[in-house]
Amino acid sequence: MCKRLTFALWMLLLPVVGALAQSRFAHLNSQNIISEMREYKVATATLADMQKKYQDELNRTKEDFNKKYQEYLAQAEGLPRNIAERRQKELQDLAQRQEQFQQEAYESLQKAREEALAPILQKVNDAIKAVGEAGGYIYIFDLSNTPIPYVGSESEDITDKVKAQLGI
Repeated sequence: MCKRLTFALWMLLLPVVGALAQSRFAHLNSQNIISEMREYKVATATLADMQKKYQDELNRTKEDFNKKYQEYLAQAEGLPRNIAERRQKELQDLAQRQEQFQQEAYESLQKAREEALAPILQKVNDAIKAVGEAGGYIYIFDLSNTPIPYVGSESEDITDKVKAQLGI
């Protein structure tokens, strides 16, 4: 009876053990892949140019504010109260506009970054899926996004396969 039970359990577990033995796991580093893509290099250059233009404009407005502030300080003592208050209000308005522009520039850069990177990320994800399906992998871990402290030798590094799929 015990032998039959053992045999029955073994027959039930055999497909599970066989499936686990054939399970294929892979890993990659998508940041290494993305950083080598031509599209990414173009996008980062475009974003850097945009950021420089915003920074130049911020510097210009800051210089303009500082110039007007220094003029105000130089003349403040001799000005009638209503003129001094008007110039203070002008300086406050300039500072508010500069702060608002800085916030708008930041938001605009973030949006441009998201829009520029979305098709690149989609292209990489599509390539990962294609390699995964072709290789029969159960899981593909992205080590650049997932903190995995240990990757065993049973897991295959498919970074180069994904690069090849993308033509890199």
